[in-house]
Amino acid sequence: QVQLVESGGGLVQPGGSLRLSCAASGFTFSNYAMGWYRQAPGKLRELVATISSGGISNYADSVKGRFTISRDNAKMTVYLQTNSLKAEDTAVYYCNGRYLWRDYWGQGTQVTVSS
Repeated sequence: QVQLVESGGGLVQPGGSLRLSCAASGFTFSNYAMGWYRQAPGKLRELVATISSGGISNYADSVKGRFTISRDNAKMTVYLQTNSLKAEDTAVYYCNGRYLWRDYWGQGTQVTVSS
């Protein structure tokens, strides 16, 4: 069965860093475009970053230069390195896998940026 399991969230001070991981199983990971999305309280879910099956990445303007998405096909894992975190980065971060009509989501991991 398909699973996307996020980890690595937590409480961090402004300016700090976190590395989020998303472990995938149950599908051919290397075929899928993978992404990270986030949803803050009272707001819509928004794109953070995506990485294609070929390794091409794309970022929301709000995180460019601070976040880096990467993937390890052998480990079936996608990562999001988050640096220089700001209070406005506080949200639940969700992992997504997409290929043709298939669209999979994880349960999310909470990131809280606060002093």
